Parts: sequence; structure tokens; C-alpha cells
Amino acid sequence: VQLQAFGGGWVQAGGSLRLSCAASRRTLTGITMGWFRRAPGKEREFVAAMSRNTDPGYYADSVKGRFAIFRDNVESTVYLQMDSLEPEDTAVYYCAAKHSVSGKHYDAQAYNYWGQGTQVTVSS
Repeated sequence: VQLQAFGGGWVQAGGSLRLSCAASRRTLTGITMGWFRRAPGKEREFVAAMSRNTDPGYYADSVKGRFAIFRDNVESTVYLQMDSLEPEDTAVYYCAAKHSVSGKHYDAQAYNYWGQGTQVTVSS
């Protein structure tokens, strides 16, 4: 599975961005899609994940209520809608995919496929 992420950019605090991740796989059935991020000087951290498009999604506490993950299985694309952005959200964001039956949704080690990162910069 090849993943390609789009949508990063610069925004002022309080603004919004939407990230997209297109998968080469024809369908996302049985695939958990996740977003992770790495801020300067910090380790990579879990942001959000979704196993099925009927799921509410899983979120890191730091983004809960501000970010929303949703997916289009037909288009094999997953999105991360980011609202009320804060300077602390500045990071390189990565989309990732794993088989839903293996590993925890928040564990980066469980993900087999990774897209290139996309930079998100939030200014105060």
C-alpha cells in the first residue's frame, strides 16, 4: 500500500486545515488508517485513527474535540480535519495504514505503511 499525504501548510492559531491521505489500495476495508505527527525535538506521537468509516474514531487527548478523522472507502482516502489549531500542533504529520486485526491503533510500530510527511505550521 502506498500512501500520499496532502494538505499541510501554514495557518494562524484558531484556524483550520484539512489533511488528506490517498491510498493506492483499491479498498480500505480491513485497514486501519492513522495519523501521527512529529514536532521539532519531540518523538512521533499518535494523533487519530479509524478502522471503519462507521467508527467514531480514536483520538489523542491533545486533539480530542478539535480534530476529526473520516474516511472514504470508495476513494481510498482518509482525511484529518483540524480545527482550532494551536501552535503546539505544529509538526510534520504522517498518515499510516495497518491491517485492523494486528496491533493497537495508537502504536506506530503496528503500522506497516507510511506516507511522506506533510508540514503543518501554526503561528501564534
